[in-house]
Amino acid sequence: MGATLYVILDLFHVLEYLWKAAAAFHPAGSPEAEQWVSQQLLALLQGRVSRVAASLRQSATKRGLRGQRWQAVDTAAHYFLKNKAFMRYHEYLGLGLPIGSGAAEGACRHLIKDRLERTGMRWSVDGAEAVIQLRATELSGDWEAYWHYHIAAQRRRLYPANAWQPAKTKPLLRQVS
Repeated sequence: MGATLYVILDLFHVLEYLWKAAAAFHPAGSPEAEQWVSQQLLALLQGRVSRVAASLRQSATKRGLRGQRWQAVDTAAHYFLKNKAFMRYHEYLGLGLPIGSGAAEGACRHLIKDRLERTGMRWSVDGAEAVIQLRATELSGDWEAYWHYHIAAQRRRLYPANAWQPAKTKPLLRQVS
């Protein structure tokens, strides 16, 4: 069909690895850890994934990290390199694509969970699907346009054009000349 498929590694998952690595270098929650994560994140957003991974391992080696601290840094570096093809955030942002799932997860919560998980509610799959579609139509501001479409579609279904023709009958009286 000519569609382009983009597989994007959720930035929030990347941040989890960055924060774990930051804890290996700086006290958790410290201003230094926050600044370090910000710097690494900026480099990732600029497309420097390999450089960030190499920098992590180099810094861990220079500081002589061992055990769990080394493991957190090595795991993050390995994760970044393994998923580098899906971390082209500079390209994705240039195309206006979302790089984090927060908006989608928030939309799902607002569209689905807030409506379908109220106390005492039970739904069939078909019933839930119908409610979700109507709710999405309303929340997107397309309710009025949908109803115009729906009425026209029902009219075509119930009263199709040329569905009936008057019967052709022979004239009852003939002219006599």
